[in-house]
Amino acid sequence: KQIRVCTWAEDAYPKRLRNIPDPPVVLYYKGNLPDMEDIPVISVVGTRKSSMYGNNMAQRFGYQIVKCGALLVSGAADGIDGMAMSGALTAGEMTVGVLGCGVDVVYPLSNRALFADTEQCGCILSEFLPGTPPTKWNFPKRNRIISGLSHGVLVVEAPEQSGSLHTARHALEQGRDVFAVPGNLD
Repeated sequence: KQIRVCTWAEDAYPKRLRNIPDPPVVLYYKGNLPDMEDIPVISVVGTRKSSMYGNNMAQRFGYQIVKCGALLVSGAADGIDGMAMSGALTAGEMTVGVLGCGVDVVYPLSNRALFADTEQCGCILSEFLPGTPPTKWNFPKRNRIISGLSHGVLVVEAPEQSGSLHTARHALEQGRDVFAVPGNLD
C-alpha cells in the first residue's frame, strides 16, 4: 500500500512535533514527508459545513500561503480543510494532510482525488495504524498534530463547538500563533 513509517527517534521526524507535550511515537504516511524545519509551516482549519465565501477564502489562503514559500498543513476534511489543500495543490506546491484514521482509509470518500493529489505532491499523514476507521475520538488527537507541525494556525470559519477551535487551543498551548479570518475580507 506504499505506507511508510517514521518513529519519534528518527531524524526525519518533525522537530516541532517532537516538542509538543504528547507527540505521537509513530507517524504513518503515504507520499513524501517534507523536511519542515527550514520553511514556515502554516495550518488552515475550519468547519466541514462551510459557506461558499469560507471555501473561497480557504482556497485563496491555501494558494497564497504556499506561493509565499510556506508549507500548508490541514486536516484533509470536507469544507475549509479540503479547500485550503486544493488551493495549495493548484499552486503546484507541497501540502500535508493529517488524518483522524489510517492513511489507507479515504475519509470522506468524496476527497479521494484530493488524497491522491496530496500523496503525489506532499503526504497524507496519521498516527493511527493503517486500517483504523475514522471515529469521533480520533479527530481531537489529530488536531494536536496539525498544530504541532505548524508555526501558526489560520482558522477560516468555525462554529463555537468545533474541532477547528480545538486545534486553535492546542496551538496556543503549544506556543504557536493563531490567526483568524474575522469576517468578509472582500
